[in-house]
Amino acid sequence: MSDEHKHEFPCEQCGAQLRYAPGQRRLTCQYCGHEQDIPFTDEERETALETHDLREALANHLPPSAIEETRVLSCTNCGAQVEFDPAQHAAECPFCGSPVVTDTGTHRHIKPAAVLPFKLSEREAHDAMKRWLGRLWFAPSKLKDYARSDGSRLSGLYVPYWAFDSKTRSRYTGERGDAYYETRTVVRNGKTETERVRKIRWTRVSGRVSRDFTDVLIMAAQSLPRKYVRALEPWMLDDLAPYNPKFLSGFRAEGYTVQLPEGHDLAIERMNEVIRQDVRRDIGGDEQRIHSIDTDHTDERFKHLLLPIWMAAYRYRDKSYRFVVNGQTGKVQGERPWSVWKIAGAMLVVVAAIAAYVYFAEMR
Repeated sequence: MSDEHKHEFPCEQCGAQLRYAPGQRRLTCQYCGHEQDIPFTDEERETALETHDLREALANHLPPSAIEETRVLSCTNCGAQVEFDPAQHAAECPFCGSPVVTDTGTHRHIKPAAVLPFKLSEREAHDAMKRWLGRLWFAPSKLKDYARSDGSRLSGLYVPYWAFDSKTRSRYTGERGDAYYETRTVVRNGKTETERVRKIRWTRVSGRVSRDFTDVLIMAAQSLPRKYVRALEPWMLDDLAPYNPKFLSGFRAEGYTVQLPEGHDLAIERMNEVIRQDVRRDIGGDEQRIHSIDTDHTDERFKHLLLPIWMAAYRYRDKSYRFVVNGQTGKVQGERPWSVWKIAGAMLVVVAAIAAYVYFAEMR
């Protein structure tokens, strides 16, 4: 971060740095136990959750109050951008474990409007990850040992998201398939039998569907596999709080690397998935064929959010594996290595069991 964005919250009693306490709305001092509330009113929350007009943002017409400059660390291995203390010149990337050097430049970007504060502590997230890893079949023993180790640290990260709103009206053409059955006669093993054959009667259809989308979430970073992070959903956005750097104290915040236009394209893809389901329901029948969908988007708006993730990076055979925990719900996703020896051992057991079965069957 640039100097003017350096946020420090010294303890009023001992001078140590206060840290945000997950699951609470306060900062705490881990040395003397002093606490300091992070107050905000319902009106402040409503103001923070107000959205920006998408078209104005794409035309670079956002008000200056929506823009900020920060200094970030850039990882040359995985592309993550993470905000660090300006006095820190080197660190390890929390996403892939690679050594990185802080960027000396500043980045101008859209300021977060709201933050979803951490609800789970590191211990609770570690327990959730331990349970998840313990259920993995054929995982290397070292991975299980890592899960059981109290020394395996998790990094608390606020990950950037775009949240898009849109009112959609869609026109479609297609075909409705209604099932019917015909009886036919067949000969099997010299015997004449009858059977019912399912067929589809297709009818051309057209129509309109509409849906208002709110808070379609798109991760605005490329440092984590999108499929794993999407699997952490749902997020309970009713717990969003106005953006306040106090919620970030003791954690790191990743800067967005997926720009607004690209994020909007990804949101349209997610909306199209839902619209296709709406069209199928509207067509009805037993089967549907969709020929075309033409969608109009109006009143498109967005906001920039920070959502909480606990993350661990584990290296096995010179490859990085990452595990992510939803810092609000405890849901876990991640990459996993496979133990060749355990798989080979399981195959040997199966082969031995089959051989034993055949042997005893022949002895009868």
